[in-house]
Amino acid sequence: MHGFFTRERFGRPQFLAGMLLLAFLGQAVWLVHAELRPGNQLDATEAFRIGEGLKQWHGQGIAAAPMMDFTSNTVQDPFRVEESGFDREHSPLLYLVSAAPLMAWPHHFDPESATYWRWLARLPFLACGVFLGASLWYVARRLCGNTGGFVALTFYCFSPSLIQASALWHTEPEIVESWGAFGTIFTAIAVAHTLYAPREVVLWNWRRIVLLGVSLAIAVGSEFPMIVLVPLALGFLLYVAPVRRRAGLVIWLAACGAGIVVLFAFYFFHPHVFAESLRHAIFWGATWRGFMVPGVYKQVGVQILRACPALVLVLPVALVTYAVWPRTRYFGTTAPLLVAVVFLALWMAHPDLGGAGFLLAAIPFLFIFVAGVLADLMETRYGQVVSACVVALLAIYALRILAALAHVPRG
Repeated sequence: MHGFFTRERFGRPQFLAGMLLLAFLGQAVWLVHAELRPGNQLDATEAFRIGEGLKQWHGQGIAAAPMMDFTSNTVQDPFRVEESGFDREHSPLLYLVSAAPLMAWPHHFDPESATYWRWLARLPFLACGVFLGASLWYVARRLCGNTGGFVALTFYCFSPSLIQASALWHTEPEIVESWGAFGTIFTAIAVAHTLYAPREVVLWNWRRIVLLGVSLAIAVGSEFPMIVLVPLALGFLLYVAPVRRRAGLVIWLAACGAGIVVLFAFYFFHPHVFAESLRHAIFWGATWRGFMVPGVYKQVGVQILRACPALVLVLPVALVTYAVWPRTRYFGTTAPLLVAVVFLALWMAHPDLGGAGFLLAAIPFLFIFVAGVLADLMETRYGQVVSACVVALLAIYALRILAALAHVPRG
């Protein structure tokens, strides 16, 4: 126990990162508080999600597979349930996560107490936002050092889109698939790096293999089009460890098997419902027409800036620096940039089906890329000037977001 609680694991960097994550959580909680004020009614999206989740938890069927009393439903379904009653984009995961905390509510779900019990339905998504931030800081710190880690985490903790997603502020629960996608990519990279150790490490890697499978299941279970993570994970496994590609393929197959088991568990191990749900699911709804419309590219920039206004300055600087300075072109910056570009392209290719999830999932990877380039710039002979500019930018960025949040209760 004494060896676990070391300064390397629980020192000043971890404390400061924890403070930033608490600030992130506080902002998300503030949004939830503003939305769940007395008099604000439960919207159709949340009611649908909670109702279907409670149905499955109480053993009355599987959430949206098919939807309960679908033929008599008069509410416009927000989750693209087709005529058969099956959700074509999601497994029961999001429904179960939304409803799970409500199982502890001892009273009826009446409007008078809605201000209180609706908080319970938001807790899992608030937790996912914090976990994604912690994962981002851990990865960025390993790739870019403490400086890069704190830059990436500050971008994250004051990102309007990620705060909104964690609070479910007028949005779907895309934070879950973003966390799963982030975990899938970097767990695959971590597993691949261990393959340079002795051959027995393939057996010792069972924890990371299970983690990779769980991450895949969370991402794909949250949004079926996230199935693209399966070949992406294989690509990183084979690229990072080219001398152990057979072992990488075995690990990938094992992780996919674990992911299928976890995905099956979301259906409470009902094979017929599981098979029918996958039969109705849309795993690939891409259309390439969006790439021919110039306005779509403009919209990409608009959405990125909405996710993090500070990127209007630092992203062009990072891209130009990456292009002209070879020192910044290493795996720790190239891999996040590549994944972000792939996700943004998939967002353009899925204008209606799962597109918003790809967009949100791309943002943490952009943060790591930008943080890595800025960390390299801060180590040059102009490092003091660059550091002062970065600190000033982050301070202004954080203060502007906090000022905007202060106006939320007033509309």
